[in-house]
Amino acid sequence: MESLTLTNREATIALGEKIGRQLVAGDVLVLDGDLGAGKTTFTKGLAVGLEIPDIIKSPTFTIIHEYQDGRLPLYHMDVYRLENGGAEDLGLEEYFDGDGVSVVEWAKYVEDELPADFLAIHFKRTDDDNTRLLEFAPHGTHFDQIVKSVVK
Repeated sequence: MESLTLTNREATIALGEKIGRQLVAGDVLVLDGDLGAGKTTFTKGLAVGLEIPDIIKSPTFTIIHEYQDGRLPLYHMDVYRLENGGAEDLGLEEYFDGDGVSVVEWAKYVEDELPADFLAIHFKRTDDDNTRLLEFAPHGTHFDQIVKSVVK
């Protein structure tokens, strides 16, 4: 497993942008970590890399935010509220197999719905309030290549 330490919000956004520029339709990213660990900040950078001009907000209460105005659509999902089930009713496979990029926060609640290939990123807080440790778990050669391009 590869890891990377980011020392501020700007570095988190820059990493998201770099990864976003490499994503293609049907790509799925799984983000997990404590509240405030940087998942939505990272997704803001992904949106920049996907050329999405919209303001990215956490989808905690809506479950899925769709952003259509970029190089590829972005489907930002927070499935935390599905901890007691209901994922099968969302039609997640339509998003995962669709024309955009899916970002899933709290994916442990929808593990059975995930495709075979995806990139998992775990965000860990450190003793420094601004620093985050990211651990990458790529599933598939496409994501192996993306991780190698950002972790040096």
